[in-house]
Amino acid sequence: MKEQIDIFADNCEKTIAHFKSELGKIRGARANGAILENIQVDYYGSKVPLIQMGLINTPEPRLITVQVYDASSIDSVEKAIRNSDLNLNPAREGNLIRLNVPALTEDRRKELSKRLGKLGEDEKVVIRNHRKDAIDALKKMEKEKEISEDELKKGQAEVQGVTDKYIAKIDEMFKQKEAEIMEV
Repeated sequence: MKEQIDIFADNCEKTIAHFKSELGKIRGARANGAILENIQVDYYGSKVPLIQMGLINTPEPRLITVQVYDASSIDSVEKAIRNSDLNLNPAREGNLIRLNVPALTEDRRKELSKRLGKLGEDEKVVIRNHRKDAIDALKKMEKEKEISEDELKKGQAEVQGVTDKYIAKIDEMFKQKEAEIMEV
């Protein structure tokens, strides 16, 4: 029974890590290099993630820089950034691309907050699905007489406690990111 609960907690931890990485990709009030991670650059006929093409930095709150490793690919990197849905206009200085990150408009903040809410709800659903799987595994153990009915009830309560803890963690992360987005 303890093993099932540990597996469940591990799955929830992975879900939290995924949510955290997704939050990093949503732009807040400050510049964040993680928003560039999903950009694919056409490099010698194949698609390569921008993060492998250069060093991404945020030297100032409203500036992202990309130090491109291969000077011959700077046009491709610049084109990929310009064609992304981030609405950033790259400025080139040798092998360095500067991206001035404009302040978010009120409409854009609301749109990002809505997207953030959907993402949070999706992650909560994933945790609830993990809970269902854990409880099903415990019920199967009880049916096969590996654990007693009392142990099943105790295990279900423990699984629910872990679920509540991780749902609260998602809510907390959501509130922090939403405050960052709504910051003017």
